Amino acid sequence: MSLFFSRRPGRRPSAVGGALLALLAVPTVTLAQIPNAGTAEGHEAEMPAVEAGPFDNGKMWTFEYPPTSHFQEAYDLAPDEAWWTKARMAALRIPSCSASLVSPNGLVMTNHHCAREFVSQVSREGESLLDHGFYAASLDEERPVEDFTADQLVDIVDVTDEVYAALEGIEDNQARSARREEITEEIAARIREERGGEDAGVDVEMISLWNGARYSAYVFRQYDEVKLVMAPELQIGFFGGDPDNFTFPRYNLDMSFFRIYENGEPLQTDTYFEWDQDGVVEGEPIFIIGNPGSTSRLQTVAELEFRRDAADAGVLAFVRSRAELLEEFTAAHPEVAESLDLRNEAFSLRNSEKAYGGILKGLSDPAIIARRADAERRFQEAIDASPELATEYGGRIQRMAELQDQKRPEAGGYFAFLGMTAPKYASATLRRALYGFQYLQMQGRVPDEALEEVKDEFLAVEQLPPELDEALIRARIEDLQLGYGEDAPFLQEMLAGRTPEGLAAVVHQSSVLSDSAGAVAALENGMLSMADPALEFFSGFLRPFGAFQTVLAQTGPEEEEIAAALGRAHFEVYGTDVPPDATFSLRIADGVVTGYDYNGTQAPIHTTFYGLYDRHYSHGDAGEWALPERWLDPPATLDLSTPINFVATADIIGGNSGSPVLDRDLRVVGLVFDGNIESLPGDYIYLPEHGNRSVSVDARGILAALDHVYDADRLVVELTSGQLVPTEAEADAMR
Repeated sequence: MSLFFSRRPGRRPSAVGGALLALLAVPTVTLAQIPNAGTAEGHEAEMPAVEAGPFDNGKMWTFEYPPTSHFQEAYDLAPDEAWWTKARMAALRIPSCSASLVSPNGLVMTNHHCAREFVSQVSREGESLLDHGFYAASLDEERPVEDFTADQLVDIVDVTDEVYAALEGIEDNQARSARREEITEEIAARIREERGGEDAGVDVEMISLWNGARYSAYVFRQYDEVKLVMAPELQIGFFGGDPDNFTFPRYNLDMSFFRIYENGEPLQTDTYFEWDQDGVVEGEPIFIIGNPGSTSRLQTVAELEFRRDAADAGVLAFVRSRAELLEEFTAAHPEVAESLDLRNEAFSLRNSEKAYGGILKGLSDPAIIARRADAERRFQEAIDASPELATEYGGRIQRMAELQDQKRPEAGGYFAFLGMTAPKYASATLRRALYGFQYLQMQGRVPDEALEEVKDEFLAVEQLPPELDEALIRARIEDLQLGYGEDAPFLQEMLAGRTPEGLAAVVHQSSVLSDSAGAVAALENGMLSMADPALEFFSGFLRPFGAFQTVLAQTGPEEEEIAAALGRAHFEVYGTDVPPDATFSLRIADGVVTGYDYNGTQAPIHTTFYGLYDRHYSHGDAGEWALPERWLDPPATLDLSTPINFVATADIIGGNSGSPVLDRDLRVVGLVFDGNIESLPGDYIYLPEHGNRSVSVDARGILAALDHVYDADRLVVELTSGQLVPTEAEADAMR
């Protein structure tokens, strides 16, 4: 399940907007808690002599700049226009994940972990489909899901010249950033209208490549009439749980199926990926098509070192804290937690915890930093060698380093203030206090329209269970202690001799903002005042909060402009030979099926159902490795030597979850769902020679499970023949 991600397209990790801070909705430990963490100076002294590799920036190729020569040289493959069109049109983007069309009848394949919230959503009273699984034995039994959209990329329009024409002559960083956002919105709106707009199911998204060196308008056909067809039990869809997450060998059936409908009928399409029943073999080239969410391979070494020491370290501490809190609440209040879907939230947080732990481990590796430093040195030399490039981009890398140094005095904020507006990771009481404080400060000073926007945010805060809300207030106090130290004067004043638990109890039990109805009444009746305990709490840390916010506001716009300039420089030096960072836009990643050395031994290319049962019984038939009931006595027809998971060198990151794995003829050989531990530094460097592998469900394992364990003949027939069968009985009769 490791391929979840939280950043939206084109957002840099340091971007900040609005009058009040909302850094990350989800995502953090002091340097002493991070293995091998150290100072930037220390790492510079320890850097070994390491050279950058030709594919350190990865292989997430875009469809507007296809890697035709690379495919020809590496695989003797020369795809024609029809190949590229099919590859683009049969791939889909769904909420936070990727997916694909795998039949001419709108059948969509993605991961189980991408479907979890929708499985919970369609569970009826008395059902727990997340635990027991779901299969629609007939077309009529497929269950409609809400808030699910499937985006199909139907066209790409290069709008780079139009964007830069609008930016010409604007030198101020903030003005340039504002104009960039304005012009891209204008272009997207115009193209959307030209293509028929919402009535035609058309959406347009502006995609920035190489941090703004190129701009493309992606035109999507958006489908929102979708039904759930099949999802296995959580215990097999996330087999091994968090301990097995980001590992291999792996034994996971992380799959699910939906169906797109159009005007009440299954979507009819000629563009879909057919099924390869033969599977993969050692050394075979494969291609993963999906929407990797965010990478940072164009960041400077100074930016990476700041992430190691502050930004990402803060995220890790936050994730770890909130995961523990939600798990404790779920154990104490299972029914309430299930109604709030907190189990899925905790899974996602534990996933992020492991991911950021691996990211930080890589950032603390002198060899990796040295490799990135060598690439940066070569890049700087290329800039310096050209008078034109030197004039335009000289000194930018050094200036980015200076900006990181400016942020270091306020690094405590990255541990203290993350996720302040996150619905399930921050107290509802304190979120109301944040908006209430802003509302009171703005009264009489801003137009009514601006005041109403803040009021709407205040009113939109949903009530949380009292025990959970109070625990989240305590967690915020602990965040402040972690960031600024327990002896910080402002904290001592806030606590006034109380423990974090004691202060949290006072704030929650005494504030009118702890109850949604009372909070609304107080705001609308003009009774809300700064004397409210929750507002006093917020005021207590306003000084460090304001200082943190100020330094980000001062550095953020310039960081963004320098990153854009360096992106343009990178494109001018290397062109399309080096792909751009991921932006949750459609990419194709190539690789080969091959094992790797790990833990003193060698990982095979694939695992089998034999290994699944060994894992189950070796762990004593308990915990994360306990198989669902229907799997305990497998039918004799299930060949236990059938591959279930396999690895390849294809370049993936969060957002690639649910991407199809295809052979050279664009037939499905697998379904990617994870990367291994060695892949985690892939956020900022791609190192397949060091064991970076994508982990996928094998197409053969998917079919075997559907056929022999779930008796889902209707799906088996559709996947292998493309034929839509209305009922299971009819499918049985055909086999």
